[in-house]
Amino acid sequence: MNLKASSHFFPRIFYGWRMVGLVTLIRVVGGGLHQFGFTVFFLPISQDLGLTRAATSLAFSLSRAQGAIEAPLVGYLIDRYGPRPIIVVAVFLAGVGYILLSWVNNYTNFMIVYLGVICLAFVAGFVHSPLVVANSWFIRQRARAMTVVSAAVPIGGALISPLLAISVASIGWRWAAFASGCMFLLVCLPLSFQLKRSPESMGLLPDGDLASPNASEDASVDEATNKNLSAEVTSRQAMKTWAFWLLVLSMTARVTCYSTATVHFVPLMVWKGLSEGAAATLLGAFAFVNLLAHFALGWIADRVNKPKLLAACHLLPALSLPPLLSGSGYWQLLFFTITFTFLDASFPIVWATVGDFFGRRNFATIRGMMSFFYMWGSFAGPIMAGAIYDHTQSYTMVLWILLILLLLAMVLVLFLIRPWTNCMAALTSGGRPVERKPGLVV
Repeated sequence: MNLKASSHFFPRIFYGWRMVGLVTLIRVVGGGLHQFGFTVFFLPISQDLGLTRAATSLAFSLSRAQGAIEAPLVGYLIDRYGPRPIIVVAVFLAGVGYILLSWVNNYTNFMIVYLGVICLAFVAGFVHSPLVVANSWFIRQRARAMTVVSAAVPIGGALISPLLAISVASIGWRWAAFASGCMFLLVCLPLSFQLKRSPESMGLLPDGDLASPNASEDASVDEATNKNLSAEVTSRQAMKTWAFWLLVLSMTARVTCYSTATVHFVPLMVWKGLSEGAAATLLGAFAFVNLLAHFALGWIADRVNKPKLLAACHLLPALSLPPLLSGSGYWQLLFFTITFTFLDASFPIVWATVGDFFGRRNFATIRGMMSFFYMWGSFAGPIMAGAIYDHTQSYTMVLWILLILLLLAMVLVLFLIRPWTNCMAALTSGGRPVERKPGLVV
């Protein structure tokens, strides 16, 4: 059923939720097959191609560096042309790339396919663009919309990654990769063509608000659009604020921890005594709890001080690391699995906070500039962990580093509490938005 046909069945649902639904379905597939799926492919590819863990981790880390370098340009292109063309290209390359991955027979070919095809536009299309869709269609319900989009990845991890693990075990990683590529092309590509850029492009208002009945329809939409876009900050202005850099530094620390934990999740669990099958099952539990945490935090985030909530989401996974360092019992592994989900589940709150500080018009460009800096943490973390394990045959030092980084990220986020409070008070002064000034968010 296409989007136009579904409109007849759900006429009262705001069109923005339909856009969020489309990008969510696309991210479910991307999350299950790629973002969570990489750790399923990690050991089979390493063993088949005769690679060390550091060498395999390098592919993931370079893809993050690639995403960081692309991010400012991608952000500009999304703001200029909209998210649809970026998503279409990313889906096509991911599908073709996974089909090609099934044929690689050496490390060089693996790196070329993984970095030059699969990951070339993956971050742009499956990470940046969907959140821009949510930010463009919503203001008051921004955190909830971003939560739905972000929750797609753990949904994919919970539903698709276990099936992917079964496929790898039963038919081999090569046929599993081929099937993954076909799924991208047959499921995600048709969905991507149905996306619309913004509510204003369809004569609508964000959040499904109604235009004033006292003015003509066109004038009302234009007036509301101008009001929503008047309270904006350019990327250059944003980079002159303390809020921008506090967010960047805290995100660098958190993505270092999260990327390291997700890429090395199965190897870490095997190091702690689990079988690969049991570790893959725990990975499914990780994704399921992540999903529940996404919706719980999304519901809370629009009602509380977001930086305070973010600080708590850094503290919880930090508390799981001392028990994991001191023992290998199942409860320690489960506690680590549950609490580390809050790092990913709170990410939509981070981007909703960015939207609160800096607005809608230049969101993709500002997000791209932030990504250029913080995604180097995703590059460094998995390589560091792989190199440390190859040298020591242990993840102990890695876990201590993660603990320090999480506590640092929590402290940085705490400094955002007062600026966020002042910014939100200024934006709602007199019951309506007012123009943002860079000084409001320092």
